[in-house]
Amino acid sequence: MSIVKINNVDKTFFTKKAATTALKDISLSIEDGEFVSLIGPSGCGKTTLLSLIAGLFQPTNGEINIEGQQILRPSPKTGYMLQQDYLFPWLTIEQNITLGLKTMKKLNETTRENALSLLDKMGLLDKRRDYPSQLSGGMRQRVALVRMLATEPSLLLLDEPFSALDYQTKLKLEDLVSLTLKEQKKTAILVTHDIGEAIAMSDRIILLSARPGTIHQVFDVPEVLRQLAPFKARNHSEYNKLFQHIWKELESLEEENI
Repeated sequence: MSIVKINNVDKTFFTKKAATTALKDISLSIEDGEFVSLIGPSGCGKTTLLSLIAGLFQPTNGEINIEGQQILRPSPKTGYMLQQDYLFPWLTIEQNITLGLKTMKKLNETTRENALSLLDKMGLLDKRRDYPSQLSGGMRQRVALVRMLATEPSLLLLDEPFSALDYQTKLKLEDLVSLTLKEQKKTAILVTHDIGEAIAMSDRIILLSARPGTIHQVFDVPEVLRQLAPFKARNHSEYNKLFQHIWKELESLEEENI
């Protein structure tokens, strides 16, 4: 079943002096439990598309549906995880992970215990009474993931959530996030500039063309890679083949844009 349906979406930004088309004629379906990555040249509209799916603003043309409902505004159906964790420094970790539940008026003993159980799975239950300033960057991103999962969204939107981390922490978090999402059977869309990350974590990879962004090509990640944790997938021969294929396509797009 398709969780997300994007139908003939365009997005143009208008100012007093100019109109800039960021996306043109985007049509895409994402299935329940699927992990899809968006890649492409800088400025191709990856984050714009994610923001449209989140309901942060509306398409100029076309429509986006999540679970059959047209998205006209931000919805509790979606959770958003960004490059920065945006934890509130004056709140404890427990208060931060339950803030979404409190805002949605869903905070009770059951939902609190579920949030703390997620924190425990991230290996951070002993940090529940600490403040964000007492945690490392990788720990803070794990807390941000728990905060997002605690509200039980149908769709997770990930906008380069590992890009600010050191490489070793990034690889560890890729494995942790991938395992967590598979266990919870979540549907996710990842925006990334990292081809390797997209291959290691995804079921499908959508390559957007240079602005205005259109769907240039769709790559299916081989089943053998999808069954592996991201770190192990990076060491498989099929990973290298797909990496080279995507790299050449991305380079050709960037050359066209020069």
